Amino acid sequence: MRRVETADMALVAGQHIKHPDACRRFQVNTPDLFDTRTFLSKIVSGKTIGRYRPKKAVFRQGDASNSVFYIEKGKAKLTVLSMRGKEGVIAILGVGDFLGEECLVDQTHRITTATAMSECRIVRIDKDATVQALRADPVFSEQFLAYMLARNIRAQQDLAAQLFNSSEKRLARVLLLLANYGEDHQPDLVIGKISQGTLAEMVGTTRSRVSYFMNKFRKLGFIKYNGTLEVHSSLMSVVLHD
Repeated sequence: MRRVETADMALVAGQHIKHPDACRRFQVNTPDLFDTRTFLSKIVSGKTIGRYRPKKAVFRQGDASNSVFYIEKGKAKLTVLSMRGKEGVIAILGVGDFLGEECLVDQTHRITTATAMSECRIVRIDKDATVQALRADPVFSEQFLAYMLARNIRAQQDLAAQLFNSSEKRLARVLLLLANYGEDHQPDLVIGKISQGTLAEMVGTTRSRVSYFMNKFRKLGFIKYNGTLEVHSSLMSVVLHD
């Protein structure tokens, strides 16, 4: 029997909980469906909608942490800058994801930088308005907690993959996650534009290594890469390969 590593099993069996609101609607413990957009429309004060061009910062590391953001359209990346000036990508977030939720646990300053990767429409909700909404709506509170737990699990899975997998496996895993492979809904075949430099930061390797493996994946028919990136489910064979 072929052995499958824990980090690989997480991609196969656990990534469907990447975020409960991946399609902006998710099932709760009642027959009703919770619609995040409808809920957000009920928040009258303390809410603004911003539109961000690619490479535009939503917030920066060190800024005051006083609001939560919700992505309605587009993708954004979270990066961390070390004391030595080295930047690393720690997450790529998309529709249905929250940003900046650390303010809810009295984190006074941003610990990451959020940057738009595509044309984004993002809702900004003041901390006080978010806290009030969590207290007033038990359904939203329950689902927000589920979302946060799922994010925590995802972070643990990412760390396990970083520690135990080769750079080739890590790159394949990142590409599959970007394509939402393993979600309850249909995966996104076409990811869009993403630089090899960004992929290198996410994988924790050099740009030349990413280029080598991307060319290898393309020759094997796992991806199509010509400006935009198209990921095929056959790439999963790289993650499962011993």
